[in-house]
Amino acid sequence: MNLLNLTPHTVVIWCDDGSEVVIPPSGAVAQVTTRDVVVGAVYGVPVIRQEFGEVTGLPEEGVPCLVSALVRAAVPGRRWVYSPDTGPSAIRDERGQVVAVTRLIAA
Repeated sequence: MNLLNLTPHTVVIWCDDGSEVVIPPSGAVAQVTTRDVVVGAVYGVPVIRQEFGEVTGLPEEGVPCLVSALVRAAVPGRRWVYSPDTGPSAIRDERGQVVAVTRLIAA
């Protein structure tokens, strides 16, 4: 499978068999607009809820692609849309920066 990387970063995936897949940025970036809605306050500071707006930069349905977590969250259930799992399973360097992922998250 070829994944179209619609993030501005190179994504490195460490596979179960010990190999790695390096997916460079495609040059296009998928994005989503958000709108902040104030829903209350805590200690006098606003509490907001973000609502998703328009998603741009996604290919036609059926093209496997990597996007940011925010874009993925804005298109729940869309097939073939993934984001790197940068949570506890990610591989990090000595500064805590993600250098590879071992899982992808589906929309």
